[in-house]
Amino acid sequence: MTADRLPMTVPAPGLPTRVRIHEVGARDGLQNEKGIVPTEVKAEFVRRLAEAGLTTIEATSFVHPKWVPQLADAEQLFPLVRDLPVALPVLVPNERGLDRALALGARRVAVFASATESFAKANLNRTVDQALAGFEPVVARAKEAGLHVRGYLSMCFGDPWEGAVPVHQVVRVCTALRDMGCDELSLGDTIGVATPGQVRALLTALDEAGVPTDVTGVHFHDTYGQALANTLAALQHGVRTVDASAGGLGGCPYAKSATGNLATEDLVWMLHGLGIDTGVDLGRLVATSVWIAGHLGRPSPSRTVRALTHQEQ
Repeated sequence: MTADRLPMTVPAPGLPTRVRIHEVGARDGLQNEKGIVPTEVKAEFVRRLAEAGLTTIEATSFVHPKWVPQLADAEQLFPLVRDLPVALPVLVPNERGLDRALALGARRVAVFASATESFAKANLNRTVDQALAGFEPVVARAKEAGLHVRGYLSMCFGDPWEGAVPVHQVVRVCTALRDMGCDELSLGDTIGVATPGQVRALLTALDEAGVPTDVTGVHFHDTYGQALANTLAALQHGVRTVDASAGGLGGCPYAKSATGNLATEDLVWMLHGLGIDTGVDLGRLVATSVWIAGHLGRPSPSRTVRALTHQEQ
């Protein structure tokens, strides 16, 4: 990619020098597709993301195929990508999912909790506390096996049924996930309603509760166009892990008001413009998102992908 198609670099004070992008397109993105993406296409997508310089790529989910049929091929997919020189976390909803992941040699797993009762009921058919109790043996066994465990937390800022989510409610569940052994937390704005002030308030409250910023990542959706602003607020607070989805793929099948994830290309454009290292080759990443969009039969929603590919036509 030529220099005139890269952002001008103007560093800002008080920001991290490097950010790790936790790429979720191959799991969170593709699980929301109406059609079934062929296994080999998924594997090639992961390989291309790795070649673009992404070092953490969420590969798949070991949920029951009844609930997420788009990822029913987890056993077939993971062996095709597990030897790539990148971290390949997988989602495990319960002990059976963990068994399946361990059998295939997964080294990084994630559990998926909710900050609100309504979403816990919709997504897990349990109360928040019942879900947490169910995760305890999963996390314990994963840690005993030497795995890295991530704890996702949905509805950290707003819920389609309950409205604004109190900060103390989110802090309680975050603390519970940390206490049971999660190495890392991902704070999810599942319906994309957060604003930067909310982000700062939650991160400050977590600091005060003893949940360190260096184990915290952020996961923003761009429903109201706030994802990059919220990301910048998190970076200013010291967060160094940001979830994003190549091409802006994904949403949430259990929250109909949720639109796409923050596009990885849009994030990389901003980070590189701020002089923050990501290790990502933006040109290769854009080409990868154009490629997968072709397989999905529609253009990428990423503004950066659209701008750069329009320039190159």
